Amino acid sequence: MNPNSNFNSDMDPHMDPGPDRLHHLQHPQPLHPQQQPQQQQQQRRPRGFAATAAAAASSDPSSPAGGGAKGKREREKEKERTKLRERHRRAITSRMLAGLRQYGNFPLPARADMNDVLAALAREAGWTVEADGTTYRQSATPSQMAAFPGRSMESPVSSGTSLKSGTARATSGLEGQQPGGMRIGESLSPASLDSVVIAAERHVKSGNYASTSPINSVVECLDADQLIRDVNSGDREDVFTGTPYVPVYVKLTKAIINNYCQLVDRDGTVQELGHIKSLNADGVVVDCWWGIVEAWSPQKYVWSGYRELFNLIREFNLKLQIVLAFHEHVGRDPMAMPVSLPQWVLEIGKENQDIFFTDQGGMRNTECLTWGIDKERVLRGRTGIEVYFDFMRSLRTEFDDLFNEGLISAIEIGLGASGELRYPSFPEGMGWRYPGIGEFQCYDRYLQQNLRKAAKLRGHSFWARAPDNAGQYNSRPHETGFFCERGDYDSYYGRFFLHWYAQTLMDHADNVLSLSNLAFEETRIIVKVPAIYWWYKTCSHAAELTAGYYNSTNRDGYFPVFEVLKRHSVTLKFACSGLPILCQENDEALADPEGLNWQVLNSAWDQGLTVSGENAPSCYDREGYTRVIEMAKPRNDPDHHHFDFFVYQQPSPLAQRSFSDMDFVIKCMHGDLSADLVTC
Repeated sequence: MNPNSNFNSDMDPHMDPGPDRLHHLQHPQPLHPQQQPQQQQQQRRPRGFAATAAAAASSDPSSPAGGGAKGKREREKEKERTKLRERHRRAITSRMLAGLRQYGNFPLPARADMNDVLAALAREAGWTVEADGTTYRQSATPSQMAAFPGRSMESPVSSGTSLKSGTARATSGLEGQQPGGMRIGESLSPASLDSVVIAAERHVKSGNYASTSPINSVVECLDADQLIRDVNSGDREDVFTGTPYVPVYVKLTKAIINNYCQLVDRDGTVQELGHIKSLNADGVVVDCWWGIVEAWSPQKYVWSGYRELFNLIREFNLKLQIVLAFHEHVGRDPMAMPVSLPQWVLEIGKENQDIFFTDQGGMRNTECLTWGIDKERVLRGRTGIEVYFDFMRSLRTEFDDLFNEGLISAIEIGLGASGELRYPSFPEGMGWRYPGIGEFQCYDRYLQQNLRKAAKLRGHSFWARAPDNAGQYNSRPHETGFFCERGDYDSYYGRFFLHWYAQTLMDHADNVLSLSNLAFEETRIIVKVPAIYWWYKTCSHAAELTAGYYNSTNRDGYFPVFEVLKRHSVTLKFACSGLPILCQENDEALADPEGLNWQVLNSAWDQGLTVSGENAPSCYDREGYTRVIEMAKPRNDPDHHHFDFFVYQQPSPLAQRSFSDMDFVIKCMHGDLSADLVTC
């Protein structure tokens, strides 16, 4: 073995100096003269974490190896501080990437790094960036640029002259900007951009240049969202006028049909449809509840109330989208009528509770049927898939005339909790509150059998269990051993379980959609995908994992789901939150709705899926609607992507303000509204 390699490892300045190493330092062996510079280089004073550990070791005489209790506590504190700094850095990076994508049309990949960002900014500023990273102005060649030394952004300013010249460039760049705000690449020259970046970097590091340059005061006073708004303020005029036409469907209130399948308020329904028609909406969306139509006996379908409602819609010459709701509805609104699963299904559930999703505590969730019975004949001789197909076939037969007329334009298939393609992992009726991570829903007998079979095929039968350290509904990722950083979610067992859990979700969608295409033939089929944006900035994405989307930091969990949807030629409907980027440093949920929106929409468009949208129930303000509209029709998209249609969910109870907001959304989606009405 080479003695020099042993000496180098002993002299590593980042290692705690034990007694053997201290003796080696005090009594070094004679070295060859050529090794003296190397020895001097490796005897530099340790810095950062190594210095902290060394100081702790030297101050604790009870620990000869430098690893006493005090030193250990210091190291643990330093690790926590490092994690917090890294988490904060990732949050800032995420906001920067989202802003550049949405407002600057930068073609950054979903997992972009800072090299991608720097290259995109440099190209926007007029620089040429080659594949190997060589960067130069258009007027200079790479060989000419090699003659000039590079300037590091981290190095201090060498002289007061350079600082003044940088300030002068920044000032001259600001003099030409428009009143609406600073426009990168237009109001500032590439040289001015240099001064902006350098000034911002110095401001972050030392804070001593706050009064030196006007740029610093701008960076100090404006937060990230304000800078994004200022950059795009010059593009706000007529932002929606002349944009692509996106049809708008208004979702009717859920209490319009009672549990006996009767139209509750005919006059009120006529008035509501009249308002919708007067606002030039393209159509309406109606929930058809399984628990109402097939409520009392198997295969006894009652459609009378829906027939009366659909005839009214036809009189107003509005298109109709039908949602097949195979789940229960228990709304927060006391005026809304709760809808359960069919009574005959609940009777079966009293004898066989395993037909419902079950959490780790054994609590049964009656919101929808477990996917473990998709192929089990436990529903009076029928499987879950057969029950769904019979319901779809009954609808197609009952309203054959409306399908032939073209009145019914699309059918949305409910594939899980709240009609969305997901597990019921965060049910409020069972105590969940935002931003809890939720719980895995795979403890019923049938899914447990499926898990044991998958583990046996994998060759590890002892993996036939769900995680026992994944926390509870309202836990945080860092409070669990499974979802925490470097937790079990990324172990061999964790990857196996999460893959099985997500594959079960996709198998359910695959089975139901195969039969829906048989039932409705040429009719458009829609599937709703949820927006689970809390804990998106963490490594595990815990809330998405419990809902069935294996979308951790190092894995795209939406791509395989969209492959299934593409195979059945369905239209994806995304539940748009309309929430801004959460910029607060104390955001306990580490949420990133815009980052999630970017990933989901671009992954779907890359798959060639037709995409539509629907505002979330919490989105009932003008700013939220504006964000959703910008999401529906991305500005300056080189591929001209936009929503195929948009579903507007009304607040309940209805108010005059809601019709004003509806008018705003419809005109913006149709491309008929100027930005001067945005703040009305």
